[in-house]
Amino acid sequence: MLEITQTLARELVARPEQVDAAVRLLDEGATVPFIARYRKEATGGLDDTQLRLLEERLRYLRELEERRAAILSSIGEQGKLTPELEAAIRACANKTDLEDIYLPYRPKRRTKAQIAREAGLEPLARALWDDPTTDPEAAAARFVDSERGVPDARAALDGARQILMEIWSEEAALLGSLRTWLWETGLLRARKNPKADDAAIKFSDYFEYAEPIHRMPSHRALALFRAREAAAIFVALEEPDEGHETPSPTPGQAAPLSPGATRVAQFWKIEPHGRAADSWLRESVRATWKLKLAIHLEVALFTQLREAAEEEAIRVFGKNLRDLLLAAPAGGKVTMGLDPGLRTGVKVAVVDTTGKLLETGTIYPHVPRNDWERSLATLEAMARRHDVRLISIGNGTASRETERLATELIRRHPELNLARVVVSEAGASVYSASELAAREFPDLDVSLRGAVSIARRLQDPLAELVKIDPKSIGVGQYQHDVEQTQLARALDAVVEDCVNGVGVELNLASAPLLARVSGLNSSLAQRIVEHRDQHGPFRDRRELLKVSRVGPKAFEQAAGFLRIQGGENPLDASAVHPEAYPVVEKIVARSNRPVTALIGDGAFVRTLRPDEFRDERFGLPTIRDILAELEKPGRDPRPTFQTAAFRDGVETIEDLLPGMQLEGVVTNVANFGAFIDVGVHQDGLAHVSRLSRRFVRDPREVVKVGQIVQVKVLEIDLPRRRIGLTLRLDDPIET
Repeated sequence: MLEITQTLARELVARPEQVDAAVRLLDEGATVPFIARYRKEATGGLDDTQLRLLEERLRYLRELEERRAAILSSIGEQGKLTPELEAAIRACANKTDLEDIYLPYRPKRRTKAQIAREAGLEPLARALWDDPTTDPEAAAARFVDSERGVPDARAALDGARQILMEIWSEEAALLGSLRTWLWETGLLRARKNPKADDAAIKFSDYFEYAEPIHRMPSHRALALFRAREAAAIFVALEEPDEGHETPSPTPGQAAPLSPGATRVAQFWKIEPHGRAADSWLRESVRATWKLKLAIHLEVALFTQLREAAEEEAIRVFGKNLRDLLLAAPAGGKVTMGLDPGLRTGVKVAVVDTTGKLLETGTIYPHVPRNDWERSLATLEAMARRHDVRLISIGNGTASRETERLATELIRRHPELNLARVVVSEAGASVYSASELAAREFPDLDVSLRGAVSIARRLQDPLAELVKIDPKSIGVGQYQHDVEQTQLARALDAVVEDCVNGVGVELNLASAPLLARVSGLNSSLAQRIVEHRDQHGPFRDRRELLKVSRVGPKAFEQAAGFLRIQGGENPLDASAVHPEAYPVVEKIVARSNRPVTALIGDGAFVRTLRPDEFRDERFGLPTIRDILAELEKPGRDPRPTFQTAAFRDGVETIEDLLPGMQLEGVVTNVANFGAFIDVGVHQDGLAHVSRLSRRFVRDPREVVKVGQIVQVKVLEIDLPRRRIGLTLRLDDPIET
């Protein structure tokens, strides 16, 4: 554990005692949000980003230690563990190097080299390797033994070669150097599979493609792997030519070694000096590279590329998910959700200020029924009946037509004070068919549940989207191609951080939202909701301890992130943890003012000196957080709500023209640019080079999911349904 602590301290640029405290808290069951917010004194102020990295690296390093112990045990049981080998194994800092060292000792199926050893051919292999002046044919003749499966000298030499190939290809130092060399210089080349079907056309960009493997960005790597898995292309890793053409051999001369085989020969000091065994040894090197190392390294480096690409894709997905979850909430306004459709109609749901369902219906304003006027009358009646203020429209099929319907309703009835907003409906169908939706609305048609979700996600995106598997929300790329356990863990961490960063209203939150609160889980969340339904709203945070199975530990972790508006203790509406209420009582006593007078009085709070209130339990970091919370209690970190306006008459990709300037909403951000919805049912792409006049390394420096932007249309590719956009509105149109 000491070595792990020291490693983490170096990586985090932190003191070992900070890391040790954080690890101890994590092992005791504390969550990252709780540690980051309420245990700053213990960790020396490690923030949530550092703690997430620590948590992930701690998992990796512990797995590394477990694997190291298993390998030491395995080699020890074989009786082959020398002090030097043990020292090398203990010095390994990553799993790749560890597995390289273990490779010769790994139990494996009976190989050709093992069969050759059993036939007594290892002395022949060693003799030719140690003394290249030895004549191979003459030496091999002495090992001919038909009873042991060696009928002639050629068979003996083949067996000896298999032994050398296995020895040479399992040397950890050689593997490491070749892996580094190929990663830095190798070329990944893709070619079209002649047997690919017509569906492969979507991968046409890679039908003839090559790029240095170490420069390949994550999105392109995942696209190539997807195309390969779809049998659209062949992908291979090519050796570099080392800056020169390989000369053709002259008649009677052996072919020169490839760059990779040359490196193998140099490592093992196999040099052509005209000795009797030199030619045979060089052919053995060539076979080692071609049949063993080249294949092994290609698989290893493709795995390395995929893992790096998946890690980056998951990181991007997480950032986009964070932006979407922390999008501005419209707030507690009666909202009408419209789930657009053509033949099946537009599903309508009205929810009250707390998201409670009030009424549902279905209208048929579009083809084939075209019941426009009756649909308008239905919407008007529902809006008047429930005093609707917002109309939330899903961005799927018939979205623009439905938006036009809402616009007409607003134009005809300005007295209703309605506003319309188009929202992403990603994941709404997943929620509609979920067990959760079925429990919440057992008698409601699945399609109408989607309209409820669309209405609620405008009121509070975070509260609604936590009900949906993050992978189904649609703000990532290749989410089905990456390692699913790692993706789920990363996205769950994002959701946990977002929910606890905003805080949760205890008396209004759904069970799925409560389940994401620090210290709680699905079972406890459901018990809290059931307790609330049976006994009425919570009046004090400590009433949580009356809920079955909510013990002191869960309460400690959760209480600071739960809010009670209008409760018995005004501090329950803030992020001040109940354990720190004595600090506030000390402030109250010192200032001779009640808590209610302190809360929100920023001018007075700023006159207080934090060091006057610290004690042996609560230090300056906690005191400063308490004073900041008293100044602006329960502040929501999310931005102010805004809406985008799509241009009338621009409803399909065919309506677009180069040079058009439009308003749009960023729906997804990748390392190569931003996808933007301009209201035509097909997101356009603004390449990273088109996001700003300055150099942009990361598109998130300029845009984020949910942001409203002004764009210009640069190009439209109708056959491939691609739209090129720019945020630099004075960019010239490409011709």
